[in-house]
Amino acid sequence: MSRIYNFSAGPAILPEEVLKEAASEMLEYNGTGMSVMEMSHRSKAFEEIITDAEKTLRDLLKIPDNYKVLFLQGGASQQFAMIPMNLMKNRVADYINTGQWSKKAIAEGKLFGKVNVLTSSEDKTFSYIPDLQNLKISEDADYVYICHNNTIYGTKYNELPATGDKILVADMSSDILSEPVDVTKYGLIFAGVQKNIGPAGVVVVIIREDLITEDVLPGTPTMLKYKIHADNKSLYNTPPAYGIYICGKVFKWVQKLGGLEAMQKINQEKAAILYDYLDTSKLFRGTVVKKDRSLMNVPFVTGSDELDAKFIKEAKAAGFENLKGHRTVGGMRASIYNAMPIQGVKDLVEFMKKFEAENL
Repeated sequence: MSRIYNFSAGPAILPEEVLKEAASEMLEYNGTGMSVMEMSHRSKAFEEIITDAEKTLRDLLKIPDNYKVLFLQGGASQQFAMIPMNLMKNRVADYINTGQWSKKAIAEGKLFGKVNVLTSSEDKTFSYIPDLQNLKISEDADYVYICHNNTIYGTKYNELPATGDKILVADMSSDILSEPVDVTKYGLIFAGVQKNIGPAGVVVVIIREDLITEDVLPGTPTMLKYKIHADNKSLYNTPPAYGIYICGKVFKWVQKLGGLEAMQKINQEKAAILYDYLDTSKLFRGTVVKKDRSLMNVPFVTGSDELDAKFIKEAKAAGFENLKGHRTVGGMRASIYNAMPIQGVKDLVEFMKKFEAENL
């Protein structure tokens, strides 16, 4: 068996250590005589799995006691609707548009109330984070919404908008656990886990307790009420049990590496290897303003659609998978999430150097 380097934006690479451990427990987990895939979500064994997963995540992110952690279904996209259904009391919210996922969240928010787009980077194909100074936060806005790391375009917030007493909501699907986060700056953080935590099918929601109320928009389905899930400890219905089990193992893996401070150093080192090469290459170039570059998603181009296609084809043959850029931007994109080893980035850069020498 030979594993390739998987640069997919999601579902994405998982730590080999976690996969091996899960494989060893596939048929029989911890003396239960069954797989986690087969056990009841009401069983003591699964209660221990989900409780431990939450505890480890709380330790990693230093989540205060007045925040709930929920393991839900529907992915990040369902949160685009669930957030306004639960938080848009005045039917008004402010959004910052920094890419495809922000646009989808804005479109969904408009189904429930007035959405004010405070600022946008669409004028330059979302290649930068807009100026956050002097934003005119709406007086009647229920919350301010950002996508913290933009998977498709490779930008990242390195500072947060000043929202005053307004709730800050953040989609952290593609950079959660990549670095330390001050959870207290946010009212709600959510993340689809399939990029940096686990297998597709789970979304993690970290929400301040005072935001969990019965006061939701009329017609909100039971399954889309945060209070229902908080009151039932994410077990109101059958949760994505096996996905949560894998997430828990990934949390332990990050903890074992030294936590988020150690993870940040590793990610900074990986990103620097690739960005430093892009900054000196005569063939390839990055597409993002330097100060706003993501540590997780690195888009780049040659300037020639023909050469881009050739590079992607030859890279795949050499064992570098899923380097094709998103259909809305083209080019290439290397997603170098927590589980991507440093050697994978080094090997990619060596391949790029070889390709450059052969195609200049």
